[in-house]
Amino acid sequence: MADVPGHPRVRRAGRTNSFVRPPDRCLPGPGIPELAQDVVRTLIVAFAAALVVAATPVAYAQITFKSPSWGELSPQEKQVLAPLASDWDKLDGARKQKWRGVAQRYPTMQVDEQQRIQQQMRTWSQLTPEQRAVARQQYKTLKSLPPEKKEEVRQKWEEYQNLPPERKRELAAKPANGRSTAPMRAPPQPVQPGPPPAGAPAR
Repeated sequence: MADVPGHPRVRRAGRTNSFVRPPDRCLPGPGIPELAQDVVRTLIVAFAAALVVAATPVAYAQITFKSPSWGELSPQEKQVLAPLASDWDKLDGARKQKWRGVAQRYPTMQVDEQQRIQQQMRTWSQLTPEQRAVARQQYKTLKSLPPEKKEEVRQKWEEYQNLPPERKRELAAKPANGRSTAPMRAPPQPVQPGPPPAGAPAR
């Protein structure tokens, strides 16, 4: 997809992008807490970019696609692509064609696939431009991982997806790596001895 979502919680402007790190460094162990804090943020964003990045194969560069405005879409397309409404008119023709194809296939998809597509679109629509750029890079990095790492990422993602919603929210709210979010305080400065009082014997 592109300047809109695609594959697969991201925080809005004003906060640091905790998912900015290579995916292969986000796999410290099998535990869900590590997944939620280091992998999940990367995966959600990177998977959100998958549809976007995949929307522009090389052949597209040689083809001019019709670029309908949001108002020109059919009611069924608008219903399926509703999370992209605010971004739609900023997309190029190739990406619009990609998403219209998704909307056409949508009625034939399994319920879980429909839910996944909707979540991906909502996630992408909430990203800032900077976060979208990072998402595309994360997706490219995931694609370059060796097969065993890709499988590890996939397993962790499925493990996370199987958690109940409240557990997902709880884990995602934790600071990465369990570090406290409290600001660091400067170490106390040593007290310098003052001058001896007048008349005191010198030491």
